[in-house]
Amino acid sequence: MALLTQMSTAISLAWYTQLPAGSIDNFDTLVRRFTAQYATSRPHHVTSVAWASLRQAEDEPLRAFMERFASISVKIQNLNPEVALHAMLMVLKPGPFVDSLCRRSPLDMDKLRARAAGYIHMEEHSAFRDQVHGKSQAKPDHGHKDKMKVTNDSQFKKVARATKGRRYDFYTPLNAL
Repeated sequence: MALLTQMSTAISLAWYTQLPAGSIDNFDTLVRRFTAQYATSRPHHVTSVAWASLRQAEDEPLRAFMERFASISVKIQNLNPEVALHAMLMVLKPGPFVDSLCRRSPLDMDKLRARAAGYIHMEEHSAFRDQVHGKSQAKPDHGHKDKMKVTNDSQFKKVARATKGRRYDFYTPLNAL
């Protein structure tokens, strides 16, 4: 912290010495010029409006989103816990965690964080299991099995008609391990 103060002082002194001679006639002029020079360095108060653009991305893990939400929440002065709970429900991506929050709303942010921890654990365990088994993170194509079944059934019927009276020459491929 002392180093930061020294740096700020050195920067301010460098600015002050660059001012034209006689341009500061009183303290009010110095304050106005200093404020104009360093107005962008002033800390800005964060309000709950900061949540307006916050959304959990489709591929964003719950842990990363909770950390991002918390980092914004701690900057908001006089944060109303009910507003924070409502904001959380509105910005989470649809899924099991949101469903559980809608079924039984947590009483406070601590209970919400505790429930989120359970879902984070499940999410990370599932990702680890998929990685170990070599599965991709992409969502499976649920229509694929139905398409294969229709294709295999139609192939089987064609072969069955062509080989009526003979032994089977075509067998349904096995795709389960």
